[in-house]
Amino acid sequence: MTIIEIGSITIQLNRKAIKNLHISVLPPDGRVRASVPEYMTDAAMRMAVIRRIPWIKKQQNNFIKQPRQSEREMVNGECHYLWGRRYRLNVVAHIGKHEAKLNRGRLHLYVNPMVTAEQKILVLTTYYRNVLKKRISDLLPIWENKIGVDVAAWGVKKMKTKWGSCNTQAKRIWLNLELAKKPPECLEYILVHELVHLLERNHNDRFKAHMDKLLPDWLERKALLNGLPLNYDNWL
Repeated sequence: MTIIEIGSITIQLNRKAIKNLHISVLPPDGRVRASVPEYMTDAAMRMAVIRRIPWIKKQQNNFIKQPRQSEREMVNGECHYLWGRRYRLNVVAHIGKHEAKLNRGRLHLYVNPMVTAEQKILVLTTYYRNVLKKRISDLLPIWENKIGVDVAAWGVKKMKTKWGSCNTQAKRIWLNLELAKKPPECLEYILVHELVHLLERNHNDRFKAHMDKLLPDWLERKALLNGLPLNYDNWL
């Protein structure tokens, strides 16, 4: 990995055995990463990046403008999201198993009176992980059948810069834990996106054609997902 600066833009370079240069502007702060073919000269790489500077700055500006949640204090009345809907938190002093439950329009957190905010976050995170896994386990066999693929393994984890990932050789997909907070159609879009990579590894015309056929409104779902508030802790 190499770090270079072109004008006011800092870029992380990774040389790989790929055919074309690929530039990514990553959430939450617009960090720039470039995957560069091993054969490409430094001069050619710099020229390619310079041509993309207007696009890079536009993407970075979009991240600056994008709303962000405030820091979580885990107190009564604080707003939290589940499947795109906002719920008020109700912290309940409780002796016994720590857990979170959704009931009567509120997100109830049952915890020991002495727990810290970090421990409360852990309880809520466990809840998010469980509800997300349940929804994925319901959707996955439906879309495996529609697409004609089989996943060898899947999981949920915190991801800094991606909503999902697919290891095409291992047939393993990962989905971002933050998707539990987004509208259900966003989760379905990411799941289909990663499954389609088992048919086509790259984001080329063939990939887009599969998406158009399987999920005709996928671009609208993508725009919805990328326009929603970013997590307060920068996706960590």
